[in-house]
Amino acid sequence: MKQADTGKRPLYYGWYIVFTCMFIVLLTNGVRNSFTVFIIPMETDFGWSRGTTSVAASVALLVSAVIQPFAGRIFDSLGGRKVLLSSMVVLGLATVLLSFTFNFIFLVLVFGVVFGIAMSGVSLSNTMALLSRWFRRNRGTATGINATGLAAGGLLMVLLAAYLMQATNWRTTWAMLGMLILGLGVPIAYLFLRNDPSQMGLLPDGDIDTPDERSERTPERLVGPLEADRWSQAFRSWPIWQLSISYFVCGFTTSIISIHFVPFAIGEGISPGLAATIFGFMMLLNIVGSFGAGLVSDRFGGTKNWLALVYLCRGGAYVLLLVVPGSLGLWMFAAVAGLSWVATNPLTTSLTADVYGLRALGTIGGISIFFHSMGGFISVNMAGFLYDATGSYTIPFAIAGALLFPAALSAFTIRERKYSTRYVRESAPMGASGD
Repeated sequence: MKQADTGKRPLYYGWYIVFTCMFIVLLTNGVRNSFTVFIIPMETDFGWSRGTTSVAASVALLVSAVIQPFAGRIFDSLGGRKVLLSSMVVLGLATVLLSFTFNFIFLVLVFGVVFGIAMSGVSLSNTMALLSRWFRRNRGTATGINATGLAAGGLLMVLLAAYLMQATNWRTTWAMLGMLILGLGVPIAYLFLRNDPSQMGLLPDGDIDTPDERSERTPERLVGPLEADRWSQAFRSWPIWQLSISYFVCGFTTSIISIHFVPFAIGEGISPGLAATIFGFMMLLNIVGSFGAGLVSDRFGGTKNWLALVYLCRGGAYVLLLVVPGSLGLWMFAAVAGLSWVATNPLTTSLTADVYGLRALGTIGGISIFFHSMGGFISVNMAGFLYDATGSYTIPFAIAGALLFPAALSAFTIRERKYSTRYVRESAPMGASGD
């Protein structure tokens, strides 16, 4: 029997989880993206080439890619709270250690290896998997808000790093960014993160049921034909490969910009401060794009169509970057790419959860992030060495733009209505068990 509603319902605790995860993503990915403003000062101090500094960034992506599936497996076994907290501590310490960089090997070991391992623990995949446990109906909105942390981190942390660089030096800037993670991010995560709504006697989305009503609802949980108890089951079906192939291109086309956009803009005659501002503007629009993508997915469905549109728009942004010269091309690229940059994350996570369920979502998402990070590893390395060989970013940026159009096709051809639990109700209210 339901209790009488005597007043306004308290805010569902899941929203505290959302904003905590968003802040974690903001700090951690923001620090990683800030590497772009360290490239030229560190090259100047140590006499490194662009290809040399690109190796450190690409190693971090490679290590994160390799470790990510294992981090997802640990997430599924131990819960997100332990994984996120321990990874943040390691990440903060590694960032502080970067202030002591004295040669290239040290940079590769700390930023490439230690930083890369820690980033696999605080990845967007793991925060998305955590939020998917707290939300069902509003999953796209929740994961979209979480993804705005990635955009906000690129805006705020990159600008903060650029400001600190001008006010102090690159060593002090690394140390201050690390202390920000340890002194602010870790305590907030410790206070607010919880693994599952059941730990607090709650249901997903803040639904209120008595125990009797809850037991009656359990059999009605919608089950899709591809729901997986183990990660290996998912990779025997085609949709996860379509998502992962597209996600590889996503990583290829975002990582190359995260690392090389500011140096590219400076090479176009733009001042370092203005280059960071344009990058920050792009990240600002990411907030709109990521939140909007999750919202329209929840409200209107057709997640795979929105995902395809995002890849298509990003491909158009690269065309603008290559054909429109000077600062105008940079601003136009930032405007179009900004709306599509992070929007892939909530859409991919939401569609994966809808098709394959939550039981192995951490591991499945971790393997998808492996593809994403491998794309970034290849593109960042390729861009650095092609720049050294040609003195230009034209070829690597053209390759990145060209890949986005088949990625859009791959996403568009996913048979969402056949496999997603959003549409199971139309054909099998009690769940489906076959293809």
